[in-house]
Amino acid sequence: MAANYGALAGANFMTSQSGIIFRSLMENTGITSQTAFSYSSGIFVLTLIIPIAVLGIYTLWNRKSNSIVIEDQKPEPFDKKQKQSIFLIILMMSIVLVFPILHLVFPDVKTISFLNSKIDIAFLAITFSLISLLMKLADEKKVIALVPWGTLIMICGVGMLIALGVKLGIITTLSEWLANNVPVWVIPVLLCLISAIMSVFSSTLGVVAPTLFPIVPALALTSGLNPLVLFICIVVGAQSTAISPFSSGGSLIMASAPADIDKTKFFNQLLFKAIPVGVIAALIAIFALKFVM
Repeated sequence: MAANYGALAGANFMTSQSGIIFRSLMENTGITSQTAFSYSSGIFVLTLIIPIAVLGIYTLWNRKSNSIVIEDQKPEPFDKKQKQSIFLIILMMSIVLVFPILHLVFPDVKTISFLNSKIDIAFLAITFSLISLLMKLADEKKVIALVPWGTLIMICGVGMLIALGVKLGIITTLSEWLANNVPVWVIPVLLCLISAIMSVFSSTLGVVAPTLFPIVPALALTSGLNPLVLFICIVVGAQSTAISPFSSGGSLIMASAPADIDKTKFFNQLLFKAIPVGVIAALIAIFALKFVM
């Protein structure tokens, strides 16, 4: 759970893979890039706080019974190419983050606003990838093989279906039904649970977010809820069950587990222990968020 929680939280960072996809999906619903950036920041912060709280409580609760001794070799120091790669990553992140942050601090400065509007993370990523390629920091064939093509194709396919649903009015109808037939305070909880159930058997990035993000603006308008709360409910709910062995994340955990672990027992632990803990923690976080916002 610690590895899964940590990876998900890190991936939700505004300039990381999940964060970029979330921002793109938000912008496709008509939300401005600046607002999408601030919303994705909120998603990152909450998905970072939840695992710290859950794992912190677990550690304190079991502090007397935890007596695991781990022996491992000290990793080799970074070589020249690894140091250069880290420098390029930090430099790109700095360029991506500095102007949005400055724009939040100085919203009336026209120069900063202009530069912030021209920051395109996709263009920067391609530029720095080309720099890395010219510096021969890695084998390009191996790097291309690591690109999650399946997830990208799935996002495109689901995006086409959602676009068709928008044109047919399905998204608007669903939003109006939820707003008119479900109590307002139940809507965030319901979104969280729907996302959690969907994520048990599907990908957060490939299915859940592309399916549910488009209903948020209309649902927020008809219900009066803060769109940020609804976006957070979707992501938190989906990632609470991302450890499911039927989902992409859980299946990777199962596949990478040490050979001496009982896979049947591990499967049941993921399904009947990790998922309930994640869902309960997500619901508690959503209720707490409702009181704050």
